[in-house]
Amino acid sequence: MIFPMKKIVLGISGGISFLIFLVLLLVSNHLANSQSAQLAAERWSKEGNVSQVSCFFSVGSGITEDELIEFEHTVDSALTEASVVQESENPGARLWADAYSADGQVTLSNDKTSLTADAIGIGGDFFLFHPLTLLNGAYFSGNDLMKDYCVIDEDAAWQLFGSNDVAGMTVYIGGVPHIVTGVVRRPDGRLAEAAGLDSTVVYVSYQTLTELGNSHGINHYEIVMPNPVTGFASNYVREKLGSEEKEVEVVENTTRYSLVSRLKLITEFGTRSMNGKAIIYPYWENMARGIADILMVLTLFGILFLLYPVGLAVVFFCIWWRHKGWTMKDAWHKLKDLAERRMEKLREKRKEKRHSGDGGPEGDRKAKKERAKKPKRPKKRRKSEYDDFDEGEEEEPDGDGSSEEALSKKKRFGWRRGGQKK
Repeated sequence: MIFPMKKIVLGISGGISFLIFLVLLLVSNHLANSQSAQLAAERWSKEGNVSQVSCFFSVGSGITEDELIEFEHTVDSALTEASVVQESENPGARLWADAYSADGQVTLSNDKTSLTADAIGIGGDFFLFHPLTLLNGAYFSGNDLMKDYCVIDEDAAWQLFGSNDVAGMTVYIGGVPHIVTGVVRRPDGRLAEAAGLDSTVVYVSYQTLTELGNSHGINHYEIVMPNPVTGFASNYVREKLGSEEKEVEVVENTTRYSLVSRLKLITEFGTRSMNGKAIIYPYWENMARGIADILMVLTLFGILFLLYPVGLAVVFFCIWWRHKGWTMKDAWHKLKDLAERRMEKLREKRKEKRHSGDGGPEGDRKAKKERAKKPKRPKKRRKSEYDDFDEGEEEEPDGDGSSEEALSKKKRFGWRRGGQKK
């Protein structure tokens, strides 16, 4: 009685452990999918044949716009050599897109007040990689010929205009008028604040930040491009832009939250926090690294909660296997017998079809009906010794006792026709 109760308790605890594992798995997937800055490859192509790669440069790397433009000119030729061509009929379709940015500060002002805020000077398709939540207006592109655009967060909008419905309004940066194209919601929460989003942030063109603000130089570059073979995109970027290992860090964003990457982080626990490079990560990379650490812990606990029910299942299976009433040889013979029966049925069906002619199932049914209409012939019974005796002439009893022998024989064979006569 005790052992069955133990099995019930262990089974319930194993089920609860497995449910906890499922909950941790769902939470992990939700956190991984909540980082829109890491999902540019999915937005660019649903086929999964592209890769998103990020480069982070140290303050002293001295990377310039001209170097990035030179790198961009080599991407198309590299894809052509890899036999990657544009197959879309849309004349505006592109095989790849990129963006770069720099950190700094700018001062914004209008007729009423002024504000000094953290600024990100952008070039290329920055908002393709960072689709911030728009409260009003629209984004602008770093590729626009006009560089007098800006996007501000809701805090800056309220401080400057007392409202977040300010798309189309004008602010002055270094005395130069700039049009506010949109207002975005700044990510909040403990993780976002720790990542660097603890103050007002505005987005301006890289030219505006360099000429009218205080810039720390280009320190972020991102690209989404075809990945015909595993590691092609990241290796190409690392080869062209990561020559100085101490000055550059290349990150493969597409697979950074995969199970393999999480398990790798577990093995790097303790050493991951050590950074020997003079790189200041932007807020989105700090948030991505924080989420990766959280996912590492959730994955570790998930593995532990999964091992318990799996171990119980193995133990129960071993106990059942030890006490089973059959062997593999019995199972093999059983399966073999079932297969033979199946083959016998198939042979009978084929035989019936051959007898029914070319009429198919309908002809088979007709043949059965015709066989049913025919009168049944009585079965011919083999004559026995008693039958011969019974049908012959009755012999006169003679003196040598032959009639008594015949009578005994009749009694002896009477069972053949329903028993002895009374």
